[in-house]
Amino acid sequence: MFNLMMFNVEWASGKAIIPLGRIFEYTDKHIEVQFRDQNGPLLDRLRALPCLFCEEGTSDEVAYVGQINQARIIGLNLAVEISFDTEVPQLTNSLIHANRMALDMPQDFEFSRNHWAVKDIDLYQFLLRNTRPRRQRPSVFQIAEHENIEPTLASAMMPFDAGFSAVYDSIKQAAKGAGLRCSRADDIWENAAIIQDVVALIDRSRIVICDCTGRNPNVFYEAGIAHTLGREVILITQNEHDIPFDLRHLRYIRYLNNSEGRAALTSALQSRMQTIMGH
Repeated sequence: MFNLMMFNVEWASGKAIIPLGRIFEYTDKHIEVQFRDQNGPLLDRLRALPCLFCEEGTSDEVAYVGQINQARIIGLNLAVEISFDTEVPQLTNSLIHANRMALDMPQDFEFSRNHWAVKDIDLYQFLLRNTRPRRQRPSVFQIAEHENIEPTLASAMMPFDAGFSAVYDSIKQAAKGAGLRCSRADDIWENAAIIQDVVALIDRSRIVICDCTGRNPNVFYEAGIAHTLGREVILITQNEHDIPFDLRHLRYIRYLNNSEGRAALTSALQSRMQTIMGH
């Protein structure tokens, strides 16, 4: 069994106030009697069930799987404190709606009314069958089981050479202007192998800037990783012939490595980042 909690509240805050009168709507009577007595809902029994936390809707609304940690009655309302199962990726209502029969949610009304139902379905069995499969992970380096993109993080993939220091400063300035912070692998030291720091940085990044100048093989490798992981990649170069043949169909920013050229690079990069971020 699981608790279906369909309320338009900020689930991500970890707290919610919900009306007592909406508990057990769309719940079969033989299930309801297991979780209610003459004094009202048996909160300890309900807390023992896994939960699907949803907002109303049938499209891209985000839903979470987790549990109720605390629950107390306050007048005609119920205050709950919740947490999410970090091993389960975020879901969308479109996925839930597409599989509504498997979740004992046959009526579309359930997606348009605030309520708390108890369903006689094994939620985790459903998740195993219907959520996206875990991605196959490489052996050369490690990536997390599930994505954890930092929405304000950009990263720069470029040669670790003094001649690129001013270019990196320009990239950081562009990121700051777009409301982002920018890091490069040599800014961090979290793992013994530098490739692991590079990959971890790419995997966390919202945007990855790759400087192809000089046809640096490391940068090409990192660009391939970023594309494979589905990151937004911005290619830059001082020489258009340094863009790999397989990437020449993509737009890139060409710049000159002087004060005027770097200023133009900052402006162009900031504009592109803002477009990606939807500013």
